[in-house]
Amino acid sequence: MHLAQMNVARLIAPADDPRSADFIDGLEPINSLADGAPGFVWRMQADELDPRALIEHVDPMVITTYSVWESRDDLWNFVYRSEHMDYLRRRREWFEHMRDPYAVMWWIPVGHVPTVPEGFERLERLRTQGPGPEAFTFRDFYEDAEATAMPRHISS
Repeated sequence: MHLAQMNVARLIAPADDPRSADFIDGLEPINSLADGAPGFVWRMQADELDPRALIEHVDPMVITTYSVWESRDDLWNFVYRSEHMDYLRRRREWFEHMRDPYAVMWWIPVGHVPTVPEGFERLERLRTQGPGPEAFTFRDFYEDAEATAMPRHISS
């Protein structure tokens, strides 16, 4: 099994606004960092030729990142133990504070390419039912269902 993750955010300014420039300019190096990270499997790209392109939604202020990893540790190390963390620390400069969960993870069969509707279904499940084996977070993590159904709760 592989670990799928999706997160959504709402920009505080349009992508072409100077307030979003550092974020947009960081997309190419951060995406390249992910592509070369240990355990990286796949990420959704809006445009194969433009690494700064954002996945479009009905609301152009909403952006999504979507990726697949070999393990929780691989994703954790990319998110929190790489240069990605420098951008994560600055998220309040670029994104509105979201009260509802904005990131979700779930296990998928090796070779499965998750879809945007699948990701939003998982996020909605997390928001309405809380964390469980079908939709969880780093804080309330569920191990690969093939290994165990027991949650691993992370305190922070």
